[in-house]
Amino acid sequence: MGLDADLEAQVDRWRGYVQRRQAIAAADVDELEDHLRGQIDDLLATGLDHDEAFLVAIKRLGNLDAVSQEFAREHSDRLWKQLVLVPDDSDARTPAWRELAVVLAVAVCAGVAVKIGFSWSEGGTGLARNLGLLILPFLAGYFAWKRRLTAPVLAALVASVAGLAVLLNVYPFAESGSTELLAALHAPVLLWALVGVAYLGGRWRSDARRMDFVRFTGELAIYYTLLALGGAVLVALTVAVLAVVGIDPEPVLGGWILPFAVPGALVVAAWLVEAKQNVVENIAPVLTRVFTPLTIVMLLALLAVLATAGGLGTVDRDLLILMNAILVLVLCLLLYSISARDSLARPGLFDMLQLALVIVALAVDGVMLTAMLARITEFGFSANKIAALGLNLLLLAHLVRSAWLTVGFLRGRTPFSALERWQTRYLPVYGLWALVVVVVFPLAFGFA
Repeated sequence: MGLDADLEAQVDRWRGYVQRRQAIAAADVDELEDHLRGQIDDLLATGLDHDEAFLVAIKRLGNLDAVSQEFAREHSDRLWKQLVLVPDDSDARTPAWRELAVVLAVAVCAGVAVKIGFSWSEGGTGLARNLGLLILPFLAGYFAWKRRLTAPVLAALVASVAGLAVLLNVYPFAESGSTELLAALHAPVLLWALVGVAYLGGRWRSDARRMDFVRFTGELAIYYTLLALGGAVLVALTVAVLAVVGIDPEPVLGGWILPFAVPGALVVAAWLVEAKQNVVENIAPVLTRVFTPLTIVMLLALLAVLATAGGLGTVDRDLLILMNAILVLVLCLLLYSISARDSLARPGLFDMLQLALVIVALAVDGVMLTAMLARITEFGFSANKIAALGLNLLLLAHLVRSAWLTVGFLRGRTPFSALERWQTRYLPVYGLWALVVVVVFPLAFGFA
């Protein structure tokens, strides 16, 4: 039997949502819609009104993500063809090859920029400062094209990149000085924040969209690593073959292949992550469940090493730098595990492990802060010490609040959404700190 206009409109909206699931073909959508309509008819016959019948029928149909994954498993022969070659139904007029062509063009442009940068720097330190500028703006450009950014947002992104480029190349940094090194390390953080604005389509105030960008970042790291490993194997085999026949591949390898392959792989990896989102289960959050307990053991071992190392003021600077890197890794594990969790699920064992990870990380951070303050007291201030101290204080605040909210969640007093919001709303603080390090530190420390 036919449905009234309002109910038909609701079914049409549901169908449009289903059609955007790339693992479900048009014929499968028709089958799902027939099943949904049959459920609605049966429920209407029991006396439910239209809204009630629609909502109950949707509930009976099951979670759409689960339906999408089931279709992907049953039709695995067409899944990857759809992921990388078929456009969204929402943009069916776009030729299937257009996005692939754009991705390849962006990858080639990034490679050309890196090649020119290598030639321009001639081994100088300017390349280190500008390496992020040679790659990440192209990735942001891809997302600007894909998200169809508005003119004001696009203009703001271009102006931000241009301003950062001018600043990095106008500041009179001392050759291989500490402020130059800090600027080179923190500029990619600012650029990645700009990539995030492009990825979010200008909706940077949305907590949900920020968490999507966290998921994207984790997936991109995994995909890029896989592409890099595969590329390394191919290059090694090629070099071995050329060496056998007496050809030196180094000029071509260092002068052309690597400058194009490294940035190109990043763009291609981003495209692959975009293509399979919402269809294939994310990899990075799954890996966090493996590495979280291993990281807890590692941090406990490091705490034991620091405790037996003697006075904290004598702790080697390189060790403190490595410990900072480990704490950043812990933060990544925390973010990705939170991004993968069902916010409606009850607290479980992994939530307790996550709390243990944060508590151990807090202990490590406390020891490091004590060691840094001891070094500052003994040797005085420097750009490197203040930058490291600032980062550790930011991590401390982030982890303390995360631990507090996790305890509240485990005790049933705090919703999981509060823990999610804390992560997404605190992340811009790291971008602001990177901005301070890049812009203010060189001025404050005389570009030393």
